[in-house]
Amino acid sequence: MQISRRHFGILTFPAIILFVLFFILPVTVILIEAVSDSGAFKRVLNDPLFHRGLLGTLILGITAPLISVVVGFCVAISLSRMKAKWRTINLFVISLPLTFSGLIVAYGFILAFGRAGFITQIAAYFGADPAVVGGFIFSPIGLGVAYSYYLIPRVVMIMMPAVQNFDPVQLSVARSLGAGKMRTLWEIMVPQVMPGLIASFCLTSAVTMGAYGTALALVGTQMNILSLLLYSKVSEGGTDMPAAAAISLILMAICCLVIALGEVFVSRSKK
Repeated sequence: MQISRRHFGILTFPAIILFVLFFILPVTVILIEAVSDSGAFKRVLNDPLFHRGLLGTLILGITAPLISVVVGFCVAISLSRMKAKWRTINLFVISLPLTFSGLIVAYGFILAFGRAGFITQIAAYFGADPAVVGGFIFSPIGLGVAYSYYLIPRVVMIMMPAVQNFDPVQLSVARSLGAGKMRTLWEIMVPQVMPGLIASFCLTSAVTMGAYGTALALVGTQMNILSLLLYSKVSEGGTDMPAAAAISLILMAICCLVIALGEVFVSRSKK
């Protein structure tokens, strides 16, 4: 059944209103704040903290999503080989982290892996140094692990349709001709699901670069990334609001660029 243009406009009107109220309007206000001071962008671009924060954001936005894509892809392959009942149960369990906020995830990791966490105490019982084990989660690597906790489910959800639609007979034929298991996976399956992998990487990269709740709870100001730099400028001690607005626009532009690159790659691969 086709929907007329009139009915389509009526159905999309609420979405347009929400888009204007919660995206266009806030971005416009931030843009006005940034351009109210003609030197805001210059001040930000000349700030060494901004350059270090940009570098830290890019490193975190590449490494954590890359690990998440690899793990999520492997999980999606395993789920696709399960029976429908067990696959549904496992998907439900895997998707649970998506219902938690970043702060809840951070506090959960602190309770488990912090200096007084139960996993740290178990490791200490077997002779490990609790200071070393407990300090891991508060490091940049530990932050990447915490991010991967809710990035991997996103990858699994995106990759499941692509993996399920893949014909495994192709792998069996390649194996029968003498190709190794990893070679068949890399040269036959990966190229066919590459659009999904790229889309997963871009989405999780944008989420990683824009998130701040988990990073704020785990590493505080010890790690210089743009989201935490922005938080420091809008907190109680921050007074340079035009610079904060400029940083938020730059961060949003980076995230939008990453998502746009993913969409362009996926659209071209479908032609």
